[in-house]
Amino acid sequence: MAITLTQLRSFLAVVREGSTAAAADRLFVTQPSISAAVSALSEELGVKLTERIGRGVRPSPAGEAFTDYAADVIGLLEQGRRAALEAAGVADRELRIAAVTTAAEYLVPTLMQAFRERHPSIMLTLDVGNRDRVLRQLLDHDVDIAIGGRPPGGDRLTGAAFMVNEIALIARPDNPLVGGDAVTGEQLGACTWLLREEGSGTRAMTEHYLEAHGLRPRVLTLGSNGAIKHAARAGLGISLQSRLAIELELEAGVLRTVPVTTPLPQRDWYVLRAAVGPRRPHVDGFMSFVAGSEAQAVLRDYRKTSW
Repeated sequence: MAITLTQLRSFLAVVREGSTAAAADRLFVTQPSISAAVSALSEELGVKLTERIGRGVRPSPAGEAFTDYAADVIGLLEQGRRAALEAAGVADRELRIAAVTTAAEYLVPTLMQAFRERHPSIMLTLDVGNRDRVLRQLLDHDVDIAIGGRPPGGDRLTGAAFMVNEIALIARPDNPLVGGDAVTGEQLGACTWLLREEGSGTRAMTEHYLEAHGLRPRVLTLGSNGAIKHAARAGLGISLQSRLAIELELEAGVLRTVPVTTPLPQRDWYVLRAAVGPRRPHVDGFMSFVAGSEAQAVLRDYRKTSW
């Protein structure tokens, strides 16, 4: 089988970008070269990997099945290259971390600093995005570690829960729902709900909560935790948020929690890595640190001094 890295990269770019033109822009090559590489890959495998949909391109059922394998090949080769350079002493040891927005803003910097104090020779980098982006980076081996919510099912990711992610329903202090009896589902359904963007774990959690309780309220989509908090303070609606993201506002009294009769979601924070392929020692070291008692003590001290 004579599959080339160029063919795999071209195919993955088409899958990720949704068109040959966007894939060509991403890889800085021409559209004909992308089309030729994907066609050659299809011929090599003996099955059509993509199909047209309107002006775009999407993977065929065979392409869907092949995508994860292609991503593993490209990602693991890059990780192998980095491991070889580190072992030869010609590159710094590097740990690439991705984190969902809430964790990146309120948890990860503290963990990174504590780990760096214990392992000063390891260079740390952090990329921030919503849940879909972070999981994709980890599955594509673009990062070594991810910190976020519960991973999806399947056997391509592994990890451990290391901290409870307490969820609260927030509103401005003078909202009629605040300060009284527990609010019923009917009352919640009459409110406007403030949601994060598509791909956000917080949005998915909220949509699941609303669906589970048969609620179909008006919704307003905003692009960040900060925007949601400001919108709640302005009286535009209510929102489910991690307590990590709202502790300061609750302390200052500019936001309040809403008591509810319907139980709020229960969530944990997870540290995750790809289950496929060998691991560099400092990846295991960071996983063990975050899931261990040292990191728990660091996070407790940080929350006491910061809030």
